Amino acid sequence: MTSISVLGLGAMGAALAATLIRKGHAVTVWNRTPSRAEPLARAGARIATTPAEAVAASELSILCVVDYAAAGSVLAEARGALSGRDLVNLTNGTPREAKNLAAWAEMEGVNYLDGGIMAIPPMIGEAGALVLYSGSTALFERHKPALDALAESRHLGDDSGLAALYDLALLAGMYGLFSGFLHANALVTSGGGKAVDFLPLLLPWLKAMTGTLPDLAGKIDSGRHSDNVVSNLAMQTIALENIAKASAEQAVAPDFAEPMLRLAARRIAEGHGSDDVSGVIETVREKK
Repeated sequence: MTSISVLGLGAMGAALAATLIRKGHAVTVWNRTPSRAEPLARAGARIATTPAEAVAASELSILCVVDYAAAGSVLAEARGALSGRDLVNLTNGTPREAKNLAAWAEMEGVNYLDGGIMAIPPMIGEAGALVLYSGSTALFERHKPALDALAESRHLGDDSGLAALYDLALLAGMYGLFSGFLHANALVTSGGGKAVDFLPLLLPWLKAMTGTLPDLAGKIDSGRHSDNVVSNLAMQTIALENIAKASAEQAVAPDFAEPMLRLAARRIAEGHGSDDVSGVIETVREKK
């Protein structure tokens, strides 16, 4: 079993540490508010009083704090102990932040792996949890058994920014789903309906529509948005316009629908109304 230090004991950090303890690893913990470490100490963790002490105590250190500014602050305090050590950073942030921290780690002689947790704290150590990793392949392979104790582990490549990029891309898909769900229910409830009654209609519809995603993904990769179009963008934009109109009529804010409507309208104005909806990605990529 690997000796592992967990630095940062918020809800996620505490779940990581508790899972590692439960699965037999020797765990050292550190948190800026020491009282958060006490339940883990009762479960068998050793408490470090400084980040440097935590890093020095274990073969592997896992950092999980609120953001990269906090991560930088913790690592600055551990600087003297980090050289030659293995560090996995599971702090949510952007690809650029991950790359910058990886570059700093390289200058400091730290073996660095960045990660993105695709789970909520209660899922850690359970089926369905996933952690994406990018950066040092050697570090990932060396500690994969320990990392697998937390969740399914997937290494995306040596580019340290990939885990953050894919993490945020997955969250973008999730929040797109949530925004559609909220707008749909705002419309239904504006007419006196109930969200719980609407759900049996919405769920099968969304499931059916996910069946179109492989075709759209192929068109995105090939750039052939005009192939085998069933419902073209011009036709779908009429539906988007009517959603916006109905929202105004029902005193529902159109804020969730309007961005898609603007992007689709711009794509049509550029002469691509006969394409599939996948073509809107070309407008998104333009960053106008």
